Amino acid sequence: MAVMVGKGAMTNSIEELAGTDLLLVAGSNTTEAHPVISLRMKRAVRNGAKLIVIDPRKIELTKWATRHLQINIGTDIPLFNAFAHVMIKEGLYDREYVEKRTEGFEELAKHVEFYTPEYASEICGVPANEIIDTAREYAEASGKAAICYTLGITEHSCGSHNVQSI
Repeated sequence: MAVMVGKGAMTNSIEELAGTDLLLVAGSNTTEAHPVISLRMKRAVRNGAKLIVIDPRKIELTKWATRHLQINIGTDIPLFNAFAHVMIKEGLYDREYVEKRTEGFEELAKHVEFYTPEYASEICGVPANEIIDTAREYAEASGKAAICYTLGITEHSCGSHNVQSI
């Protein structure tokens, strides 16, 4: 995370979670491991936020989710690359922000070109239409979206690459 955004910790404050329009939780059994954060997430859902859970397991938080992508274990990278593929292909990103504040966008676009939703679907076990819908839903959240992940993403031999794909 520090390599990608200059900070090796959560980029949203816990307080900000309650005001989000969309929460995307990946590789985190939040209710068990981080009960205070889980309560904030549930409060956000009660206040109208959408909750997308990406996890091979049917964790408690999936009861609150508007969408649960039950991926095959270890397939986070193809899934997140497919999200990026959809967002780039459909222009679902802030071009001005990308031009002014990022480096290597062209390389990213070229890299994820291969990760079509159909390709990722075969690997992840999630239908291509769910991948497309999730990418669109996240991209269209009114700027108040958060991605939350924990050890289910980072504690892999490819943990750093998982974080980079997010």
